Amino acid sequence: MIGRLRGTLVAKGIDGVVVDVAGVGYEIAMAARGLSEMPGVGEEAVVHVHTHVREDQLSLFGFPTLDERDLFRILLGASGVGPKVALAMLGTLSPAELRRAIASEDVATLSTVPGIGKRTAQKLVLELRERLDLPAVESLGAGSELAEVREALEALGYQPSEIREAMDGLAEGDGVQALLRAALRRLGSRR
Repeated sequence: MIGRLRGTLVAKGIDGVVVDVAGVGYEIAMAARGLSEMPGVGEEAVVHVHTHVREDQLSLFGFPTLDERDLFRILLGASGVGPKVALAMLGTLSPAELRRAIASEDVATLSTVPGIGKRTAQKLVLELRERLDLPAVESLGAGSELAEVREALEALGYQPSEIREAMDGLAEGDGVQALLRAALRRLGSRR
């Protein structure tokens, strides 16, 4: 199995990279979030890799960090989650956001991932809660500040993708009103 590659980044596309290691070009699928963390073409790159083998295909999935690769492997263990869905999850949510959503049973956040509906999100929460190293649930419960902000934005009619962008980087502790104002400012600046 290939677990890590270090070499020259020779190509960067919308869904992956090609890394030249000692004259061999490895084509590696990556999520958009991971692609944004890769260096420029011609520079040295280190990619943590999951080798996915099927009877008719050998695929490499790459991640900028070991934590993301390990989380990808855990996601693959959930029923109904293949490499494309697991990659979409890590492309949509950071590892911390994903763990927080599962710990707080935030089905709405998980449903923002393309290919995951409400039922699948509920099933993922049940399956992954015990497999992941999760933060303390009391600080992330359904009554958390971020959950209240998300509910308020949903009530105002914003789409899940807009809500995710508006809430990216917001942290508990500032109060619901301050967090909501910050999210609405971000949404207003995009229009």
